Amino acid sequence: MESLPDVPRVVQLPDGTYTYTNHLPTPQQQFSGPQVIHQHVHQAPPDRTVQRVALGAGMGAGTVAAGVYFGPLLVGVLTAMAANLALLALIAAVCAWGVVTVVRSVGGEDGKRAANTLRRSRGRR
Repeated sequence: MESLPDVPRVVQLPDGTYTYTNHLPTPQQQFSGPQVIHQHVHQAPPDRTVQRVALGAGMGAGTVAAGVYFGPLLVGVLTAMAANLALLALIAAVCAWGVVTVVRSVGGEDGKRAANTLRRSRGRR
């Protein structure tokens, strides 16, 4: 029986409410050291202005939910497509440069004449 906790005492406060004595406010203790403040910074919620305007314009919640879901998805897909196209354009430019270099080195006089003809035809435009 000695290992059991003490029975909590209940007291009645002046305003008539009951409380446990271990929950009563304790007097402030004086501490002369530096005060440590723990501040938690949370990420701000996303801006929902477009959704509020859409709901105010009479659109349904399904439309707004689709915009919330598919909007970032569409941005991601377009970004991936742009990156793929940029990589393909770089590969095409490198291949064209390689073909031109090989044709110039192997072509001899016919290749030089063809290059001059091509250069003149571009100059006329």
